[in-house]
Amino acid sequence: MLLVIDVGNTNTVIGVFDKKKLVKDWRIRTERDTTKDEFSLLVAGLFRESDIDLSCIDRTVISSVVPPIMAMYDSFCRKYLNHPPVWIDAETVDMPNLYDNPSEVGADRIVNATAAFNKYKTSLIVIDFGTATTFDAISPEGEYLGGAIAPGIMISSEALFKKASKLPRVDLMVPPEKVVGKDTQGSIKSGIIFGYAGLVDGIVKRMKEEMGTNPKIVATGGLATLISKVAKSIESVEPDLTLEGLRIIGEKP
Repeated sequence: MLLVIDVGNTNTVIGVFDKKKLVKDWRIRTERDTTKDEFSLLVAGLFRESDIDLSCIDRTVISSVVPPIMAMYDSFCRKYLNHPPVWIDAETVDMPNLYDNPSEVGADRIVNATAAFNKYKTSLIVIDFGTATTFDAISPEGEYLGGAIAPGIMISSEALFKKASKLPRVDLMVPPEKVVGKDTQGSIKSGIIFGYAGLVDGIVKRMKEEMGTNPKIVATGGLATLISKVAKSIESVEPDLTLEGLRIIGEKP
């Protein structure tokens, strides 16, 4: 079985594949100070609750945008899984990369692009709603063209709550029914959610014009489902896109 791990700045997503089937996946907080032994206890508990035998894992593939934590994962795999992990970055993926400096592209972005093109085989814009929101453009030939990076919706809203002390925190997981809020909480929710939808639609529109194609717009990440309800440009939500990308890359010799 294959263990895949995507280490993000806020959350880490873990998945287990049996051949091409995603058996189970989990989303946990990214803890930079966790030791390999502490992480092993967490993983053992998750596997036990899902009736998965840790000894069945014979290969591990990891992408990470958090360099300080990479040594811990490497030690965990060697000590508890008896093999070194396969580390994914922009230089280890065979997708043609047209960035001026290909090594600057985050591992998660190139993994997402690989998975999306493998599934759709067409021009794409992949939007990943994480700590940052990334927009990645893929050509009809499967080339990584580049993209855009914007502050994530939670970072943006947290900055608002910190700097405007009289504004209350609001639940952003349910989109507002109307743009014109009738109270402070409704107005904040409208501004953040619909404002972010406008950001998404605006960047997608500009990217499509520059690309000169009619790309399919695919969204992934923790808030993809929420924003897809209000952003008009998103055509498909792929919640397991990064895990699938790690599986695809991990299967190659």
